[in-house]
Amino acid sequence: MTSINNQAENKKDIKLLVLDIDGTIAGHDNQVSDTVQQAIKAVQAKGIQVAIATGRMYCSALRFHEDIQSNLPLVAYQGAWIQDPNSGKLHRHLTVTKEIAYQLLDYFEQPQWRSLLSVHFYINDQLYVREITTDTADYSQRCGVIPLPVGDLRQVLTDNIPTKVLALCNKVDLIRKMMGDLRLQYTPAELYMTTSVATFLEVANPFVNKGTAVRYLAEEMLGIESSQVMTIGDNFNDVEMLEYAGIGVAMGSAPEPVKAIATWVTASVEHDGVAIAIEKFLL
Repeated sequence: MTSINNQAENKKDIKLLVLDIDGTIAGHDNQVSDTVQQAIKAVQAKGIQVAIATGRMYCSALRFHEDIQSNLPLVAYQGAWIQDPNSGKLHRHLTVTKEIAYQLLDYFEQPQWRSLLSVHFYINDQLYVREITTDTADYSQRCGVIPLPVGDLRQVLTDNIPTKVLALCNKVDLIRKMMGDLRLQYTPAELYMTTSVATFLEVANPFVNKGTAVRYLAEEMLGIESSQVMTIGDNFNDVEMLEYAGIGVAMGSAPEPVKAIATWVTASVEHDGVAIAIEKFLL
């Protein structure tokens, strides 16, 4: 963790605050607390822009964007999809190649773990699955999306390319093993791989991560520098945006390697860590 002294001196210069959803502004109840909403409103009243950057689908993240009354585009799918809900303009849509999507499906459907995995293909902001497993049902309920069971997922690849591929499994050791295998098979120039929670293995276009998405919002849209950005997140998929920002805050529940690269570590989502960080650095 870096010293906050220099960052604190610049806190009045922060022009953009970017927030993750799950584990950051939304806890087990899947809601943004009144305390956090009030802190966000206080920030906006000072003229600081606030945006969402999430691994969620665009349609799933939309209500959180509305909760915080953001005027900026919504960053979804780890940054693969950036769209302005107000104008409908799609600023960015980066996809996994069809060839790699087929290869991933072959890998995930190996006999030894086919029954243990739920494989999700995200295409045109819809969720396609082989079948609705218990894990998929739980996921869809939390995210408020309707999964479309299609049997063989190869058939949806005939005319479509996925925005993101996700393998979901409640065996964390298996997710770690698959992540290790795939990182030996594909370079960072071929695929972006991350985990937003320990049971998710997420795969996207190699140019995708929340850091490049936040850079787009800051530099391309607002014309500001990284030193004028503050980001808050709780997991490995937030690392790039925490590193990019002048002030990168990790939640108290974040894994230790994520905390280690943060400017500061706040409380957990259940203790309104976002509001605490906002009060410390921005108000």
